[in-house]
Amino acid sequence: MSKKHLMDYSGYIFDLDGTIYLSNRLLAQADQVIAMLKRRNKKIVFLSNKPIESRANYAKKLTKMGIPVTVDNIVNSSLVTARCIHAQKAGARIYVIGEPPLIAELEDAGHIITSDPLQAEFLVVAFDRTFHYDKLNDAMIALKNGARYFATNPDRTCPVEGGEIPDCAGMMGAIEGVTLQRPELICGKPSPEMLAVALERMNLPVEQCLMIGDRLETDIQMGIDLHIDTALVLTGITTKDMLATSLVKPTHVLESVADLL
Repeated sequence: MSKKHLMDYSGYIFDLDGTIYLSNRLLAQADQVIAMLKRRNKKIVFLSNKPIESRANYAKKLTKMGIPVTVDNIVNSSLVTARCIHAQKAGARIYVIGEPPLIAELEDAGHIITSDPLQAEFLVVAFDRTFHYDKLNDAMIALKNGARYFATNPDRTCPVEGGEIPDCAGMMGAIEGVTLQRPELICGKPSPEMLAVALERMNLPVEQCLMIGDRLETDIQMGIDLHIDTALVLTGITTKDMLATSLVKPTHVLESVADLL
């Protein structure tokens, strides 16, 4: 079966960092791409594994860049993590290794944040630029005391202007080093939970949607696992050399989102 043309989809799911922008720089006519899709009445959702910004701030940032959106257009790993824990227990007591936007999302979902690892029913680990030894020690105590362990995202690094910075996998690696434990669930891409929320927002089946992102191991792998077509952009983490040697192959390869024009 021949692959669809890039304009043959009803819904478009865009990664943000490395796909739509890098740090505070809009990439490759991304604003024109989104405007064109809106004119064609396509449904659009933006996904981010990064839990260090609130969905409201993502919407504000995109709007300031010339891509007017609302919070309803944004799905991030904080939202999905809050929903995943709620599905297990409403009002759960959580010890968080993470930053204030994640904590706010968990609290908005009705969960209780505790600073006492012995009180924690769940340990949530995220990209945390304030990670330190005491947090590592508390995580170990929480897990030894029976807390369930969820993480927001599996990313090793986060793309920024001029390079990369350590991401959630660094915190997870430190915890695994002292406990030998891995998360029971990683809620962000490439998890099916993340895509389910995006599809719910668009009210579309997978075969009518295209996932567009810069990471083979998250954006593209999620599409392959869940039978959604994918488009890899080469403006973020993945290079042509990395693609050539990877077993993960996207449906489409784009130099940038501008190729959608």
